[in-house]
Amino acid sequence: MRFTEIGQQLRAYRLESGLRAEEIAARLGVSRAALYRYEKGEVIKLDTIKRLAELLKISPLSLLGIGVEYYNRPIGYLERIRQIEETADQMLVVHGPVYYLTTSDSYDAALAEAFDEMAAQAGSERASLRATCEQVLGIMAARKRMYGLRRPGIIAMTSIARLQHFLENGVAGSMPLSDRTRRLCRQVATAEVENIANLMEAEPMGLQFGLLPMTEPTGSFKILRARDRASLAVNPFRSDSHPGSPSGVAMITGADEAIAAHQRVAEAQWREALKGAAAAQRVRQLILQHQVA
Repeated sequence: MRFTEIGQQLRAYRLESGLRAEEIAARLGVSRAALYRYEKGEVIKLDTIKRLAELLKISPLSLLGIGVEYYNRPIGYLERIRQIEETADQMLVVHGPVYYLTTSDSYDAALAEAFDEMAAQAGSERASLRATCEQVLGIMAARKRMYGLRRPGIIAMTSIARLQHFLENGVAGSMPLSDRTRRLCRQVATAEVENIANLMEAEPMGLQFGLLPMTEPTGSFKILRARDRASLAVNPFRSDSHPGSPSGVAMITGADEAIAAHQRVAEAQWREALKGAAAAQRVRQLILQHQVA
């Protein structure tokens, strides 16, 4: 068994459960330090894995990395993606409207402000939601730092429709925000879309963007490839999703058949996507149309 990977998945599922480390440790009859050691890859007994799975309401096979992983909260999914990205060399992304790893610091700042405003409206749940928001922002920042250090190859696709929606609603577009914060989020969205146009035009080594002019992806997914394995992540959560509200079920699997099926879809969409200067020109037209409107 790969105990390091078991520990990584244990951490992701712990965050997914919403239980504190001390709660899980107490129910297992171990110390919090022991739980953290499990998460860092210390040898863990099968009986303990079974008890953990029962406590976290998942299959023991999920903790063992066999089969499909499911997450119905953004925090658990994002933590698991952070772990997989640490060793990924290539990422093929059908996503949108932006791919978080290529966004600016302004995106993170706008998202933090939106999260803070939502937490302030949460009444008695304010403290717990704020803590969850801080965890999510921390995980996302760690992902971006790792990308800056490793620079894996990325091919990312988005659609005209998703960029239009992003320009109209801004970062955190699904959240009820104050007029001031909404204006900020729209300004940042415009800057991020302009950044996508710049990247399309510059075509920096290891980073390619494609614009789907007609096809609207029915979902978001990514294929992450490392030297010895590949993972498929099917994700209903945008990077600016409200961290406290379940809005879907994310899935991660290493099944060859699932990866191959999604690879074929992505390759077909990449063939019809606008790229380079043509894509950049179309994106800038979207920005101009939005500003005129």
